[in-house]
Amino acid sequence: MTILIICLFLALLLPLLAKGPVAYAMAKLGGYNNSHPREQQSKLTGFGARALAAHQNAFESVILFAPAIILALVTGNTHQTVLVLAIVHIVSRVLYNIFYLLNIDLLRSIVWGIATLCSFAIVYQCIP
Repeated sequence: MTILIICLFLALLLPLLAKGPVAYAMAKLGGYNNSHPREQQSKLTGFGARALAAHQNAFESVILFAPAIILALVTGNTHQTVLVLAIVHIVSRVLYNIFYLLNIDLLRSIVWGIATLCSFAIVYQCIP
């Protein structure tokens, strides 16, 4: 159970960590505009635009993963398969961010699919 809670914590932390490269790109675009950050973000291109997309996608991923983990915890389905799926999800999401920043689109799409399937597989493991 502890591993699942740690994975959930990491999944919630990933969008915040993914903000770092966005802030870096914004700073290079005339300084970080804290008054109108979304306006400035809309002007990002290249690395900055990819960093922003990765940051936003990290939030989208949490929408699938968090309920899956909560369901596993509530139903007591914390067996080895669920633990492995949760860990694979987190590793895939970290790789997703790296591949997005490096503009490696095929691998990015593959690890996105793996992470997404892991969330659904966790839910499936909870069906009696």
